[in-house]
Amino acid sequence: MLNRRKTLTAVGLGLLAGAWATGALAAPFPSKPVRIITASSAGSGPDVAMRVVAEKLSKKWGQPVIVDNRPGGNGFVAVGAFRQASPDGHELINLDSSHITTHPHTFSKLPYDPQKDFEPIRPILLTDFFVVVAKDSPYKTLEDLVAAAKARNGQMPYGSWFNGSPGHLGGLRLQAMQGIQMMHIPFKEMTQLYTAVAAQEVQWALGSIASAGPMEKAGKVRFIGVAAPARSAIYPSVPSVNETPSTRGYEVNAWFGLFAPKGTPKAVREKIAADVTEALASPDIVERYRNLGYNRMDMTPDAFAERIAQETKGWAKIIDDANLKLD
Repeated sequence: MLNRRKTLTAVGLGLLAGAWATGALAAPFPSKPVRIITASSAGSGPDVAMRVVAEKLSKKWGQPVIVDNRPGGNGFVAVGAFRQASPDGHELINLDSSHITTHPHTFSKLPYDPQKDFEPIRPILLTDFFVVVAKDSPYKTLEDLVAAAKARNGQMPYGSWFNGSPGHLGGLRLQAMQGIQMMHIPFKEMTQLYTAVAAQEVQWALGSIASAGPMEKAGKVRFIGVAAPARSAIYPSVPSVNETPSTRGYEVNAWFGLFAPKGTPKAVREKIAADVTEALASPDIVERYRNLGYNRMDMTPDAFAERIAQETKGWAKIIDDANLKLD
């Protein structure tokens, strides 16, 4: 009789524990305010994009969604603030593609491991880069620039907004693809960079709609191509570099994405991703993104993780061959 009671007690406790576990797993998300740490500075384009999405999520979830700006230090400040985040989806981080895909190559020692510390959720935005030249530049296509770079034997100057920036790395990618050498000139500010392009102090630079668009609209610089698979909906008259066989495949962009701490349940990440996708489809956000010059990049957490792996691998040889180190 005693053994039978013990058995029934054990079974009962087991069922109770199972029911508790099931209830815990089925608990609705979110159950409290959500904090999103971002490496972007307050008022910047990526910050505005994140905040309009956060506002939609807050309304849908019935919980505050707080955007916490922690710019500086190559993203290290934001990552440091995120280090003790709980893996339940209530603390997220918004990082750009450089923090995840190129920093592992450009820094000898990182204070984080993109693969071991973060769980990808989905991209928030993507921005393509245009090939920018002076208004009266003789170059009409990227092919023209490549030919000139070959003729100048490494002496053609191009600019970017700092060492290791997407503009710098995009130049390195072009060199690797075309077998050419150019002279990189880093600038401290975007305004200085595109002023130098307009004055032909540097022959070209990569620029986004947000960064180089104002100078293009003012008639001081020209966009001669977009380093993307297809033309931009905002600048449909500017050809994609894919339209010229010799420059096909040259792609340079940057993205911001949401990440959770390692160990965050996949079901939670998939819910967040789905709700962000729904928010991005809102007509007001579609228009806001268009005004900011951003594209959507809809991906599931698994697809986003795969893209990250491919991009990280793709940058390895380019950065190593250039011996580019930022520390």
